[in-house]
Amino acid sequence: MKKLLFGLAMMSVCCACQDKIEYPQAAKGNVIDNYFGTEVADPYRWMENDTCAEVAKWVEAENEVTQAYMKNIKFRDALKDRFTELTNYEKFGTPFKKHGKYYYFKNDGLQNQSVLYVKDKLDGEARVCLDPNKLSEDGTVALTGISFSKDGKYMAYTISRSGSDWTEIYVMDVESGKLLEDHIVWAKFTSADWCGNGFYYSAYPMPEDGKAYSNKNENHRVYYHKIGTKQTEDIIAYENPKYPLRFYSSQVDENDRFLFIYESGSNLGNRLFVKDLKNPKAGFKEMASDDAYTYNVVDVIGEDIYLFTNYGAPNYRIMKTDIKHAQVAQWKEFIAEKETPIAGLGFMAGKLMLSYLQDASDHAYFYDLDGKLMHEVALPGIGSVSFSGSRDEEEIFYSFSSFTYPSSIFKYDLAKNQSELYMSPKLDFNPDEYTCEQVFFESKDGTRIPMFLTYKKGLQRDGKNPVYLYGYGGFNISLTPGFSTQRIPFLERGGIYAMVNLRGGGEYGENWHIAGTKMNKQNVFDDCIAAAEYLIAENYTSAAKMAIAGGSNGGLLVGAVINQRPDLFAVALPAVGVMDMLRYQKFTIGWNWASDYGTSEDSKEMFEYLYAYSPLHNIKNDGTPYPAVFVTTADHDDRVVPAHSFKYTATLQAADTGDAPKLIRIETKAGHGSGKPLSKIIEEDADEWSFAMYHLGMKW
Repeated sequence: MKKLLFGLAMMSVCCACQDKIEYPQAAKGNVIDNYFGTEVADPYRWMENDTCAEVAKWVEAENEVTQAYMKNIKFRDALKDRFTELTNYEKFGTPFKKHGKYYYFKNDGLQNQSVLYVKDKLDGEARVCLDPNKLSEDGTVALTGISFSKDGKYMAYTISRSGSDWTEIYVMDVESGKLLEDHIVWAKFTSADWCGNGFYYSAYPMPEDGKAYSNKNENHRVYYHKIGTKQTEDIIAYENPKYPLRFYSSQVDENDRFLFIYESGSNLGNRLFVKDLKNPKAGFKEMASDDAYTYNVVDVIGEDIYLFTNYGAPNYRIMKTDIKHAQVAQWKEFIAEKETPIAGLGFMAGKLMLSYLQDASDHAYFYDLDGKLMHEVALPGIGSVSFSGSRDEEEIFYSFSSFTYPSSIFKYDLAKNQSELYMSPKLDFNPDEYTCEQVFFESKDGTRIPMFLTYKKGLQRDGKNPVYLYGYGGFNISLTPGFSTQRIPFLERGGIYAMVNLRGGGEYGENWHIAGTKMNKQNVFDDCIAAAEYLIAENYTSAAKMAIAGGSNGGLLVGAVINQRPDLFAVALPAVGVMDMLRYQKFTIGWNWASDYGTSEDSKEMFEYLYAYSPLHNIKNDGTPYPAVFVTTADHDDRVVPAHSFKYTATLQAADTGDAPKLIRIETKAGHGSGKPLSKIIEEDADEWSFAMYHLGMKW
């Protein structure tokens, strides 16, 4: 590929009024790439340089235009106040027991980050174990994980700064609450896996100055850190220099017997290795080599290793083996594959809990150690469940939520197969006023697609109801029912929240996932388009009353769908989206998405397929009216780098796509979304939802 880059002059023009927007004028460079004989222009290549002064000026100018526009939406502040009011209630995490103490997360209401509490007894007095809000003045340092040493003396915790994927690890004395001097930096996609007097973790070499949030991440390694030593003394426990573009992570069983290593990033699944830590002469044994499949160690009980895999079972099954029969061909089936995919699992109170997805909602069961079904857990309804428990403790808790059921905590008695409500939130919302239904429709190729619809009781199907259509469709991620206060003002004013379960997700197992990958990716867009057409045909709404939204891979979905069918929507909300499908693999961990997308370098056929739907490269410039578009991204997003949204927005604003606004909101000191302070979440939601509601013609 040849690359020619000319001057980068840029002029900013502020928004004059609501009716006519003068966008910042982004300079066009003369960059031409050649893909298998096809020349592709990339005039905004300069925006990929996140340390460039011209980029900073453009970002500032775009934010000025967007905020000026938002000030003209008169109910924006009232909506923010309603969000704040709705969010201001106590939120509890599911309790878990460690070394005789009970831990749980709690947010008093409007705290930026939830606080970790500890109790000596379940009905005892709680005290603060760790308050992440004290780690920064503005709440932009987030607690991303905790793990306890096997003797319970220490707790390692991981943090993220400003939403970045970069991870730091600290170690705290549990009894005194004091920090040790141990401090790990430049770790990524890792926890702290305790073993002996230290822990394993995964990290990259220190990045080049100024390139920590954009450069390709290479040479992931697993290290071992001994308590009381410096990071420079940590030993490399596992690396594979042959494959610098892969991830390596560790897992140690409760008895410090085995060290498991996962190698992933080159295919849909992972390779799995094991080392017997009790044998000083033992090296790593390869347990599974075909990384088209997933292999996860569930637990080690005695000599038995229990594993979760889709090898030979697209809906997953549980296998059992030992160190003498480590290779996958020697594993024995413990729980066979079923017609519905496994969604969650874990050993609790000496039994095995498995939750299955049935039409995108959870159903939970317990099995004994002979693999026999004991009973199904009676859940409160159609929704999502998450269990908390450990193999050697009797206490079991689970959280349950649905679209109209705020997340509640239940204590579960395994012997009696009975659930008792342990904690239910108190908030300004009456679920009896709302209803949720699941509908099914046919996609372009006849595939049956499910979709959840939530709305106020008594709604009339007259084609005039505002709809917020949300989808994802990728990376084997399942969208299941869940509660969010941010949807309530929309529902209160007659809106319908629609969540569609597109192919590419995991709702119906690995086959459903593969049906939305690589050369099948158009299926995902067809499914979403069919969802919108169904809502119109069934008289729920009209194109003038419909918004489409999605984040990350869902942002790609939004960008691709409005290029293909701009007539179906009045509003589009692509968040932190993958918009440049020809170059995504060149930044941070973008190479890891190739198993779902393929890359423009793979083949002429793959390039042409990506080029045909890439949101950046298919924006119409012929006067075709586009919906009102509100792009969101953040300056510290080192997963989907903000250049995707920058280039997409600049191209959209320069194109002839009608008079509806095409705006971008760029958050500062924030990343891809995880760990974002509640104050920033409320501000962003107020902008996004008020923009959508305004352009759907909704009144306050």
